[in-house]
Amino acid sequence: MTMLIDQIRQRIDVSLASFLENVKRDYKLHLVSPILFESIKEFTLREGKRIRPLLLILSYKGYARHKKKISADIYNASTCMEFLHNFMLIHDDIIDCSNLRRGKPTMHKLLAHAVKTDNPDKLGRDLSIIAGDIVYALAIDAFLSINESLDRKERALKYFIQTAAFTAMGEFIDTLHGVESIEKVKEPDVYLNYTLKTARYTFDCPLVTGAILGGADNKEIKRISKFAIMIGQAFQIQDDIIGIYESEKNIGKSILSDLAESKKTLLVCHAYENLKGARRAEFMKYFSKKNKTFNDLIAVRKIFIDAGSLDYSLKAIKTRLEESQKILSTLKIMPTYRNLIGDSLLRLFKHSEIISQQFERPVRIITQ
Repeated sequence: MTMLIDQIRQRIDVSLASFLENVKRDYKLHLVSPILFESIKEFTLREGKRIRPLLLILSYKGYARHKKKISADIYNASTCMEFLHNFMLIHDDIIDCSNLRRGKPTMHKLLAHAVKTDNPDKLGRDLSIIAGDIVYALAIDAFLSINESLDRKERALKYFIQTAAFTAMGEFIDTLHGVESIEKVKEPDVYLNYTLKTARYTFDCPLVTGAILGGADNKEIKRISKFAIMIGQAFQIQDDIIGIYESEKNIGKSILSDLAESKKTLLVCHAYENLKGARRAEFMKYFSKKNKTFNDLIAVRKIFIDAGSLDYSLKAIKTRLEESQKILSTLKIMPTYRNLIGDSLLRLFKHSEIISQQFERPVRIITQ
């Protein structure tokens, strides 16, 4: 199975490079501005898991029983998920003032020196917003390359566009949460944000879009969506844990970024609700501090452990993974592709298992 997944990922990478060459020909971006095209190309082709286009392909193949042979255009169309992802990343990095993405400069850092100016940071942000908008347009262009019935294509495209809107809503909520006082952000608010900002576009949209194009009925689509939301919530909880407990080398961005932004995550909300008196005051001292240091991060790590917040979050991951596996077993997808989807997604949670072992937590995440 690993070999087949690797082969699909390789074909996705080839399709991404091929599509970008078509973009160069059709849009003439390199003639408008060489740095615009080269920046988008470099950012898009950076090494990544390609989990979103992979899931679209697996879902489509699993439900496209009417197809004796899957044509190459599905790989071209699957790149729409990678472009949607990159569009989100570019704008998210601007909002978060992030400097690194996949171990390299973020788009606004790349474009900050497009021309000489007295305010390169503003230039980088402005140009990056525009580049992100172009990448979203490319995502829709890539989607349209699918060769399927117009009815399925229209339904899937609508779902794809809705996902972009829902994800933006999640970003909107997340930005509001960033300035609201911590006592106003409750656990249901956190999960709503996880669903809108992460689960919908990372798991739900690729799987549902592929299933719609492959011919799954509406009842099946609802089951797939529920499965994907469970996985997506678990994935975002893990991402929040990684942001506190992983190393910068392993995650390709600053390990202080989440703490520096005072993000209201499940870890944070649980700690705030369960800590009392002096312990809560100590936590708020670190959480509210304007310029946080590595020593502050170490202190917060210990507070989360002592408050039971790390264990609580790991259990939330485990519960959602177990529920998702139950739903997956009921789907009417071809068994081969059910197994490929399940295996690919469980592999994403190795970080949780490693962190659980490293910090000697009792919760174990099954990743095999």
